[in-house]
Formats: sequence, structure tokens, C-alpha cells
Amino acid sequence: MTLLGYLVVALFLPLFPISMLFNRLYARVGTLRARVFLLLVWPQLGLLVLAELPGQPPTWVVHWAVVTACFYAFRAVALRDLTLWIAYMATSAWSLLWAMALFAPGDMLLVLQALAFSAPFVLLAWLASRIELLFGAAYAGTCGGLGQTAPRLSVLLVFSILAAVGTPLFPGFFALLATTANLLPVLPGAALVMLTAWFLWAWAGAQMTRGLVVGPAADEPKPDLGLAATLPPGVLLAVLAVAGVTSLGYLT
Repeated sequence: MTLLGYLVVALFLPLFPISMLFNRLYARVGTLRARVFLLLVWPQLGLLVLAELPGQPPTWVVHWAVVTACFYAFRAVALRDLTLWIAYMATSAWSLLWAMALFAPGDMLLVLQALAFSAPFVLLAWLASRIELLFGAAYAGTCGGLGQTAPRLSVLLVFSILAAVGTPLFPGFFALLATTANLLPVLPGAALVMLTAWFLWAWAGAQMTRGLVVGPAADEPKPDLGLAATLPPGVLLAVLAVAGVTSLGYLT
């Protein structure tokens, strides 16, 4: 029964190849609301089931999880479609919650970590919908040069990507740092794979940023975000940064 429970959790805290179900579903849903719902609720369902299972996840599941994270991070490096990039990066991030479950002092901290992982992807999903509305697709290279034509959208895009890939100040950075430090003495191999996934996140983020923000602008000028549309996501990014710094005391 416990093995069955772990398989159910593996659907929502994705482990390869079960993870393909989420990625297929995310690619098929066509509305922003459905994608935001999936990004916020999907990992929480996994944590809900995980909390009902006895004990901590076995080490073989943790190894499986970090390899899954590394696999999807590697695939994200080559992606140019922002929508698919979001799904693959979310899959990579959520799989690491298995490792965090080994050291989290309570279920509520895991819930908050999952929300902190999901929030940047929600922002990116919203930004991807705006880019798709303007260009027909959120594809790096095809709709590049946003830094010149849409500075407000570009600033939000860059900081959302930085939050998604676990750069300093944002919660993902401190959660990954604490988990890696805790893994090193007990599962050094898993810690090394986790660090590799983190490096690949940064590489994937740089590739996506370069393809969308840097470079020559599109031939036809596109309207930028207005101040009213820029303010709420900007406030959310600021809240995430503050939450990341304040979370350091709970993770160490």
C-alpha cells in the first residue's frame, strides 16, 4: 500500500516517466486559468498524499527524483517554446520536493516551498499568454528583442525567470541551498545530481532570456504592458524576494 501511495505522489511530484502525464496535460490545456490552476494545485495534491504516508521517502525515491530533476533541466536548455519550458522546469523543480521532504521540519514548510516554486511559473505563464497574444507564439528567437520594444514586460520576464531558476534572494535559492547542504553528508551522489540540475536551470534560464529579451527587435513594434498590468506581478516578485530572505532562518 505504501508503494502504491508513492506511485500516486510520483504523479504530482513528478518522477520520470510518470512525469510525462503532467507535461502532456499542460501542453493540451489552452487557457491561462487552467494552466495557472495546474501550476498551483498539482504539487499540492502530491504533498497532501505524501503527508498521509508513514515515515520519510526512501532513498531510492530521492535518487529517482533528483535524476528526474536533472533530466528535465537538461531538456529545458534546448527548448525555445516558453510554454513547454515552463512545464519542464516546473516538473524539474517539483521533483526536488522529494529531497526536501527528508529534512523539512513540518508539512506546512513543504507546502510553502511548493508555492514558492510554483509562483514564478504562474507569472511566466501569464507573461507567455501576453507574448502569444502579441506574436502568435512565445518562441525564443521568433519574438526576440523584447528588451527594446517592451521594457516593462521584459523586466518582469527576466525577474520571473531568475526566480524560477533559483537565483539569490528568491525562495528557490535558499531551499535548494539548504537541501543540498543537508544531502551532502547522507546522500552525496544525490546532492551532486541536484547541484547539476541547479546549474542546468541557470543555463536554461539564460538561453530563454537571450532568445526573448536580447537581440534585434521585431520588425513591427508591439505594445508594452501598462503600469496597471505591471504593478501586481512586480509586487508579487518583491514579496517572493522578501519571503526568500526571511525563509533562511527556517531552513538552516
